[in-house]
Amino acid sequence: MQDQKKQNAFVGGLTLIALIALVVSYFAPIWWVSLTAPNYPKDAFPDGIRIHFHFDGVYNGCKAAGAGTRMANEIIQKDLSHDDERYNPITDAKKNVDKGAEGLDCVHEMNTINHYVGMFPIATGAPVEKPLAKFFFGFFAAMMAAFAVTRKKLRLVVLSAGFAAVTAWMLVDQYLLGHLESHVQAYMQEAGAFFKEPDKIKVWGDNVRSVSNVVIIGLIVVMAVVAAGVAKLKPFQLVLALVPALLPVFFVITYSGWLWFFGHNLHPWGAFTVKPFMPTVFGEGKVAQFSTYSYPYWGYGLLVLIFVCMMLALLIRRKQLRQGTAE
Repeated sequence: MQDQKKQNAFVGGLTLIALIALVVSYFAPIWWVSLTAPNYPKDAFPDGIRIHFHFDGVYNGCKAAGAGTRMANEIIQKDLSHDDERYNPITDAKKNVDKGAEGLDCVHEMNTINHYVGMFPIATGAPVEKPLAKFFFGFFAAMMAAFAVTRKKLRLVVLSAGFAAVTAWMLVDQYLLGHLESHVQAYMQEAGAFFKEPDKIKVWGDNVRSVSNVVIIGLIVVMAVVAAGVAKLKPFQLVLALVPALLPVFFVITYSGWLWFFGHNLHPWGAFTVKPFMPTVFGEGKVAQFSTYSYPYWGYGLLVLIFVCMMLALLIRRKQLRQGTAE
């Protein structure tokens, strides 16, 4: 009995650590990508053209300031002097000019570079995953909280309450507050800045809306299945720990998939013709005159921490199930 209490306390402690890491990881940079080239000297771009991937979007990773910023602004202004009608989207880089010590927005600069080889703008990637990620995190959090509970009836109460809260939050946010529709419009606007075919863009927007609806319904169905499984099958409670533990795997699969999409769906607007390619997922790569770097950032360490904590907790609970001491 005393050993079981210690084990339960250990499971609870591990789950709490994982829950805190889960919350922080949503706001943290998970992966970073940087491009370097001779026309982007280290004095102006010490980290290259760098961007950070979060679960809810892509953010600026450049930290140029002072003299470096002035030099970078001069480089960008020089690049803009070659602008013409074919490359209207390059004018987005003008937002970088005159920022002074505040630094440069390398997301815009990365879009400009990608535009030269016919790539979609970065913000068009993962158009369903990004706005819905917060609800999946709520789904994971509810499962983790329920897993830490040792009594079956209370576990079901915690799980059902958590799933009900996530469902209500998702439906209100996406439909009642209109965030799904506003996201679709923003996606179409971003794609339209580069791709001058309104009819095709409208189809893309409709696809994002339709797939988002399917994913929302699917998540609700999955929550119902998980709750039913926990209620009917004692070993099914292990799923409550296993699914959140695999978050680092889910991220890499999704990230790799979208890199493949971007590299294999190039368009003829590019100034340079490049064969379809797989962008670098991890490590160094080379595209035309650009060197690419792609590595996990500190947020991914939090995902690994979640994996370690939840797998340890799962193994302890699995041992209890085998011994017949767990409900």
